[in-house]
Amino acid sequence: MAKLSSLQQLHYASNRHALLLIFQGMDAAGKDGAIRHVMSGVNPQGCQVSSFKQPSAEEQEHDFLWRAVNRLPERGRIGIFNRSYYEDVLIVRVHPEMQHGTEQPDVWEHRYCSITDLEKHLHRNGTQIIKIFLHLSKEEQRRRFLKRVDDPDKNWKLSLADLHERKYWKQYMDAYEKCLNGTSTKHAPWYAVPADDKDNARLIVSQIVVDAFQQLKMAYPEVSAKQQQELDSIRKLLSEEQEKAA
Repeated sequence: MAKLSSLQQLHYASNRHALLLIFQGMDAAGKDGAIRHVMSGVNPQGCQVSSFKQPSAEEQEHDFLWRAVNRLPERGRIGIFNRSYYEDVLIVRVHPEMQHGTEQPDVWEHRYCSITDLEKHLHRNGTQIIKIFLHLSKEEQRRRFLKRVDDPDKNWKLSLADLHERKYWKQYMDAYEKCLNGTSTKHAPWYAVPADDKDNARLIVSQIVVDAFQQLKMAYPEVSAKQQQELDSIRKLLSEEQEKAA
């Protein structure tokens, strides 16, 4: 965590890149926990988290990327997406009745192209994208759901609708496989992280983030001759102030 904190400080000072972390996974895969773990090593002032649930009426009147584009991180900052525009090639693919507008036979391939074009554009303009799929087994999800039933801190997250979605497990896994294969690129690869072991998954995610930071060309701003003169003046004034106080 100390390493991550140091790299974030350098990232902010360098102000050349933005870092976007995208977390996807089935319910109870540990997205919230992984995000908390990553954020425990960074300054919250330089980090923004966005969660994407069912689109609002306004969001449905725009293209499927619109609501996420509005929340992209600025240079020098870290943006974290808890779910993302990928929901529109995952849950909507499993439940096509949720599709807004007329569905076309090749809609998914078109959306993959839109996503990869966006991510290529972002990469070209300085945004480093890290996409993490927390791969949870169906049996581990069942165990975690059972634990939630008696946990007042988490049982509010659980509903019969979550159990209903388990019936579509095979369809979800098929949608994830197609999505990862269709949108993993050199500039924005997917990392499939085994998520049954939470501690191990969080360590892997932290290392992925550290590695991504280290791949960036970051450096503290160089001090110009004029700035150095100002610093020398500041040193002199502060030293004189100390001498007068003595």
